[in-house]
This record gives sequence, C-alpha cells and structure tokens, in this order.
Amino acid sequence: MNCVLIMAGGKGERFWPYSTDEKPKQFINLFGNKTMIQQTIGRLEGIVPFENIFVVTGERYLKLVKEQLPNISEENIIIEPVGRNTAPCIGLSAFYIKRKFGDVNLAVLPADHLIQDTQNFKKALLNAFEFINNNKSAIVTLGIKPDRPETGYGYIKFIDSENVVLNETVLKVDKFVEKPSKNMAEKYLKEGTYLWNAGIFVWKISTIINNIKKFLPHTFDILDGLFTFSEEEYNLKLREFYPKVDNISIDYGVMEHAENIYVIPSEFGWDDVGSWTAVERHSDKDESGNVKGEHIFYFNSKGNIVKSKKKTILNDVEDLVIIETDEYLIVSKKQSIQKIKDIKKKMLNNE
Repeated sequence: MNCVLIMAGGKGERFWPYSTDEKPKQFINLFGNKTMIQQTIGRLEGIVPFENIFVVTGERYLKLVKEQLPNISEENIIIEPVGRNTAPCIGLSAFYIKRKFGDVNLAVLPADHLIQDTQNFKKALLNAFEFINNNKSAIVTLGIKPDRPETGYGYIKFIDSENVVLNETVLKVDKFVEKPSKNMAEKYLKEGTYLWNAGIFVWKISTIINNIKKFLPHTFDILDGLFTFSEEEYNLKLREFYPKVDNISIDYGVMEHAENIYVIPSEFGWDDVGSWTAVERHSDKDESGNVKGEHIFYFNSKGNIVKSKKKTILNDVEDLVIIETDEYLIVSKKQSIQKIKDIKKKMLNNE
C-alpha cells in the first residue's frame, strides 16, 4: 500500500505580512485560485486515494486544514502540539500511520512547494514507490535538475557510475550538501553531479522509524512510548511528551547519516517558493518584467512585484516589492526583501 504525508506546519515568515502565523503560506493563494496545500493535494489524484493521504500540522491550523481539504478525514490529520522541525514531525507521523495501516510505503511532501508539470511529478513519484517495492530498505528522494547556480537550496550529490534503470534513472546518493556560496553553486552546476534537494522522500514506514531509532534515539524513545498509550490517552500524553523531542530537521538528523539512499533526477517545474522573488519567477509578467495583477497599473516602471487588492499605480520606479494587507503596507527594494523575516520579529516585538 502507498500513502502520502503532507507536512503543513510551517509559518511562511518570508511572506509576512501576506502570510501570518494565523494563516501561513501553505493556506494562502500565491498562484491561481487554489491555496498551496490545495494544489499539493490536487497533484496526488491518481497516485493514492484520499483515505491514504495524511496531513501533519500544528493544532492552530486544524480548522484551516478541514476547511481547505474537506475530502481529508479528520482522523488523517496528525497534530503537532508544538513545532519541533521536520525529523520529529515525520517520525510522529510514521508511528501514527503505522498504527492505522501497518508498514506501508510512505511519500513525504511539503505542503507549500510549486510544481508546474504535474504529469512528470506523478511519474517520478510512482517510480519512487515502485523502487521501494523492489528495494524495501532503501530511501528514495526526488532531486531537481538545476538550471541556475541557486544559493537558496540544499543540494544532493549523486554517484554517476552507480545507477539502476527503472522507468527512469535512479542514482545512488553520495551526500547531502547544505546551501552553498555563489561560487560553489556555480561549481555544482558545472560538474553536473548535483541536484537540488526538494525535500520529497519515499520509504517504507519501518525504514524511517529504524533510522530515527539509530540516529535520534531520544526522539525515537519518546515517540515509541507515545504509541503505547490508548487512543483516549494519546492526545494528553502527546502534549506532555512531544515538546521534549529533538528539535532537528530530517536532513541534519537522518539523511546526512543514513545509508542506502537513492535519488531520481527530476524535471517538473519545482520551486520551494521561499520568497517573493520566487513568486516573480513563476508569475505572468508584462514586457517590462513587472508581475501582472488585476488591479495593478504600471507606467514607465520595470521589474516590480505588487500584491494588493486595491488599484495600485506604479510610476517611474524599478525593482520594488509592494505588499498590501488590511494591517500593513510593505514597500521594499527587491534585493532587500529577504530581510522581511527579521523585520517581522522587530515589528511584532514592538507591538
């Protein structure tokens, strides 16, 4: 059996104030008429049935998940009482799904990434499931073929000489590499043996649980203990013990140490949409490079990004990001918009 876990607990702070702690990036519309998490669910049609899709999220987002994903049963919504990064999030979910379905194949997907070529995505994911069926102790990740020297993504280095041909090539992973400098990113692109790490993983439930046991034994002991309680006691014990797990990502905690990892080189128009400049890359633009909007009007202006429901006029300006909400109006140079996460903290601390 194949199942999918969607991680939907992030805060989307680089999109503040359009994305807020109360309604973060995965629950808002950045592209088209559907939210990011709705688009993620939509891509799974034909891959797994709704009853095999799970969402892990914070308690404060339960209502949003139920509103935006009415076809997902509430018992398939896994709640984290506090956010403790992706390793314990995935571990908790693996134990939860194991209790319901046993040792199934599990794909783990972020809720807030953009994928433009759904058919190629489905093909890669189905091939990953098939590879796990034939290699039960393996871990498979989907790596994105880079088209630019990107410094904002982690990378996967693969071993070119060891490959297994399925419906497409599956390569042995040499190592995971953290976000590089510009010079190193250019080197990776030139070498051709590096892929972007999209944070998409496929494994058997037993494989990820065993790896957490090996590399994060403290977290394993807490999670393993939680699932010795009855379902009636579980929620109470979850609030008591889950905050004590290791606060660590799956990449640092497990993937950098695990063995038997493979990668499928993929091209499906992926972007983790980590900033407003990522939105710019995938939005319709006019002949001057301005992001188009229904209520946005540009005069002798170029390279601007505007998100506003009001009629907004830009005249004689370049490379600005303008974000308007009911509470805030942000005007920033495009090259400085990455500072928005720090600005948010300063603003909220002063209020």
